[in-house]
Amino acid sequence: MKRLPYLAAASAITIAVACAVSPASAQLIVFDPNNYAQNVLTAARELQQINNQITSLHNQAQMLINQAKNLATLPYSSLQQLERSIQRTQQLLAQAQRIAYDVKQVDQAFSTTYAPVSTKESDQALIANAQARWQNSVAGLQDALRVQATVVGNLDTHRKEMSALVSSSQGATGALQASQAGNQLLGLQAQQLADLTAAVAAQGRAQNLETAQRTAAQDQGREQLRRFLAPGGGYQPSTVRMFHQ
Repeated sequence: MKRLPYLAAASAITIAVACAVSPASAQLIVFDPNNYAQNVLTAARELQQINNQITSLHNQAQMLINQAKNLATLPYSSLQQLERSIQRTQQLLAQAQRIAYDVKQVDQAFSTTYAPVSTKESDQALIANAQARWQNSVAGLQDALRVQATVVGNLDTHRKEMSALVSSSQGATGALQASQAGNQLLGLQAQQLADLTAAVAAQGRAQNLETAQRTAAQDQGREQLRRFLAPGGGYQPSTVRMFHQ
């Protein structure tokens, strides 16, 4: 209880000294907790906005990268190989011998060489037509074998192209590359169907020529038999000498 007067006196002296000091030589620093907390919150909000902007820019950059991948073209193309295969098959079909794949030629051949036998035709004409039909059948069989050989030769090319396209499709980095790989695979399938169509057409042509030859031969055989058995103008028996008798 006796110390209180001394504490009061000390406080009074301290206040007096503080007041006596000039403002130029000493300043009081006042700490405001509320203002400090507000400043910290403001700085945190600004930092969060900066982080959000950084995240947004990163997402935009990733989106541009993904768009670039989706627009990237496939580095492999099988178009030239497929075109060469189709050209080889088309060239063989265009080189068809004698009666080719032409409606006018077919109509002309069936109105002459394969036409029904006329009673006015000479024996030499019948023989010539029979020989022409036989040559047509042989040419058709040869053309069919050539087309089939070419189609079989294309199988190895198709295998290599399919392997390359499947590998490219599996390694595609974007939608465009995957779509292009799929389109090229469809093109390869179409080319295989074209080869199959060519082989079937060539085989069918050979079979039809052979059937037409047999049909015409039967008709010609009946006419030749009629001429052979015709009374007075057909076969005439005659005496022949055998073994130098």
